[in-house]
Amino acid sequence: MLSTLPARSLRGARKVSYPDTVKYLYSLGNELKPGAKFGLEPMRKLLSGLGNPESGQRFIHVAGTNGKGSTCATISSILREAGFRAGLYTSPHLIEPTERIEIDGRAITRAQFATAFETVHAAAEQLLATEELAIHPSYFETVTAMALLLFRESCNIAVLEVGLGGRLDATNIVTPDLCVITPVAYDHEAFLGNTLESIASEKAGILKPRVPVLLSPQLAAAEAVIAARACDLGCEVIRTADHPISDIRSSPGGSEFRLSGRTYRCVLPGRHQIDNARTAILASRRLNVPEHSIQAGLDTVVWPGRLEFVAHNPDFVLDGAHNPAAAAALASYIREFCGDRPVWLVYGAMRDKAIDEVTEQLFPLATHLILTAPNFSRALRPEAILEIDGHPNVHITPTIAEAIEMAHTAPPNAIVFFTGSLFLVGEARALLVKRSESVS
Repeated sequence: MLSTLPARSLRGARKVSYPDTVKYLYSLGNELKPGAKFGLEPMRKLLSGLGNPESGQRFIHVAGTNGKGSTCATISSILREAGFRAGLYTSPHLIEPTERIEIDGRAITRAQFATAFETVHAAAEQLLATEELAIHPSYFETVTAMALLLFRESCNIAVLEVGLGGRLDATNIVTPDLCVITPVAYDHEAFLGNTLESIASEKAGILKPRVPVLLSPQLAAAEAVIAARACDLGCEVIRTADHPISDIRSSPGGSEFRLSGRTYRCVLPGRHQIDNARTAILASRRLNVPEHSIQAGLDTVVWPGRLEFVAHNPDFVLDGAHNPAAAAALASYIREFCGDRPVWLVYGAMRDKAIDEVTEQLFPLATHLILTAPNFSRALRPEAILEIDGHPNVHITPTIAEAIEMAHTAPPNAIVFFTGSLFLVGEARALLVKRSESVS
């Protein structure tokens, strides 16, 4: 029984299977469930019960609405190339929960995941027994604690991506060497507020007294809130906009640009990744990383599910454009590089997203539209999407597997984007990887 697991060392023998671990974590629910309560006190108690694994570690803490995952992955890649044993904590995962925790560029193993869970769960059970905790930590709180344990054992620096917001996010338990805030836009308004100022205030909640903050270009309302918070805490603000980019050369597979008199290559596709690369470069410079390691990290970074080409003839591309700003980046890519090609769109979305603001940007660019739904409780029925925004050439498929089969009827010169939700992208990626492996 998971509820009676004994406390065990991270290096101890594993008693719980990985599938049982994942099943239990899913049963805990996430921070988006109705009635979810946010706060850092339960996380503090949990980490105290674990011996405060976050204490004495080095962190880069990254918040924002768009680009934070790509920025985290790039910083981590650069740190590895510089010789650090770098940890990376991101969310959500696409296929396996193990993807959320990386050490030296590799997702942890199922065995590591299950053993770390066992340790955290045992600590939580003990705190529940003494009534220091009222309820078991959530999925995200538990996995965050697991990451901190693993990073303490195996890393000398780690990059943490905020899960939701910032101020009350479970990752906000750390004191980092550097805070980073990528562009702030509208998303998760039900939890973060329905104004840009309220959302920015939640993101600025990761700032710590006298810890420098690297700030990506922001809308004026968001910048004012973040700058005011930084001033109150005595944080040095490093604005990426003060370091202009020039001589941009963009291609479907990446870009090249000049920054501070140096030329850099970025292998992540899309012009929006140039800004993310700039943020990662400036963060790395702040950490005194050598220039040759910065370029090596830019050359080797991988960030699945974001303009990721997974098949050819026709091209299949995965991109989790789940909010209006991300949809704008994808639309820009399509207009720049796909104007002379048939563009097919496989689209599905969650009920709590600003669907009309996404579809109005993407649907007019598609010559063929396939509406579907990922196998997830919050998924919106494809028929409901069609009621929000129509298309002259549309098909509905009840499952992503059927959407993939239909997408394979696209002409060889077409480009097919699987987009709208990271849950759709993850499910499609799992099916396409399995299909690729069976063919080879």
